[in-house]
Amino acid sequence: MEHSLWNHLPLLVRANTKESVEYILQALWRTRQTGLDSADRLVIRDILQLPNDTDLDPLLVCLRMLIRRCVYENVSKDEIRKCFPEEVLPELQRLLTLLLQKFQTEWRADVFKDQVDFPRLKAMTWNMANQDAAEGTDPVAVISLKLQNDTQSHSEVKFQLGKDTLETMVKSMYCIRDQLSDLGGASNKQ
Repeated sequence: MEHSLWNHLPLLVRANTKESVEYILQALWRTRQTGLDSADRLVIRDILQLPNDTDLDPLLVCLRMLIRRCVYENVSKDEIRKCFPEEVLPELQRLLTLLLQKFQTEWRADVFKDQVDFPRLKAMTWNMANQDAAEGTDPVAVISLKLQNDTQSHSEVKFQLGKDTLETMVKSMYCIRDQLSDLGGASNKQ
């Protein structure tokens, strides 16, 4: 994190209570996908006694970066304090470390819930068909995929591939297979 961003952390001292800083962190987490609305920004500016957004925005960026690092990089509770450079006041380090530790498990659970549920391939069938027999066009492969997600619901996807497109897809699948084999081999060596 750039050192210039850390210079804005002392603004948190203006919040008179631990609960106020806790509110700011929770608001930033709650709005991680949408950004703070004007009402939240006003509340946070009031908490920090700031006349405008000029000083608020860099502080919020710094706090969001800290939150992301603790949550997405799975920084252990003991390592959170190491995220801060020495120029950050020790009392701020203690307070932020305490609060980040407090919410880390909950926030990581939120991230897990937010993850996309990719369906799994349950069956694949194919047959050959002529697109338009009257024009004498090349045949195509009609592929049908049956997919299932974690809720056990099924869906079916059908698509057509001509010879050129099929060749491209098969080459890509070989590349994917090779990359998965390389990853599997690397993890087995560790």
